[in-house]
Amino acid sequence: MRSPSTPTPLSCWADANAIARVVPDGPLPTHLSGLALAPWPDDTPGDVTRLWQSAVTPLALGRDTPALPSLPGKVPAAGAVVLEPDGRVWVIHPSNGFGGYRATFPKGRQEPGLSLEQTAIKETLEEAGLAIELIRWLVDVPRSASLTRYFLARRIGGSPAAMGWESQAVSLVPIKRLGEVLHHANDQPLQEALHHDA
Repeated sequence: MRSPSTPTPLSCWADANAIARVVPDGPLPTHLSGLALAPWPDDTPGDVTRLWQSAVTPLALGRDTPALPSLPGKVPAAGAVVLEPDGRVWVIHPSNGFGGYRATFPKGRQEPGLSLEQTAIKETLEEAGLAIELIRWLVDVPRSASLTRYFLARRIGGSPAAMGWESQAVSLVPIKRLGEVLHHANDQPLQEALHHDA
């Protein structure tokens, strides 16, 4: 199943109460919240590598960031909830509903040599096309095979139209409307954390 497969009208991007959606290489406004929507420079692999290698340390995120617990049978993973100044957050639509998700937040398993912070930044660029900086720890969520640490983040560049092959669409969703697009039980703790912050 390849749904969603169509973008929303361009007017949705300017409406903070609307859900806006783009498909690979689909139409977008040139700017959002005063920041350009343009693919992150990737002329050489080093451009992408520099982005996630510059991830902040846990100490820089704040002393309230707990250590990720170790759970039997769960591998460490990380993801990001990317918040726009207008109060909307970015979600991805995994290709063909992979893993039973119609929509979710970008995330992935921690790779050898990468911190959880770097993992969140790398996965967000790969799955959503967005270059981000982390703001703080948000919540840790046990999933079927992983324990995923989520960070709250802000967009510093990139374009959702440049999403990788793992995504078939990327949406910008008002926090109060997340229940309309997120249907997997694993995303419920994130919705609760975001509503608690609001």
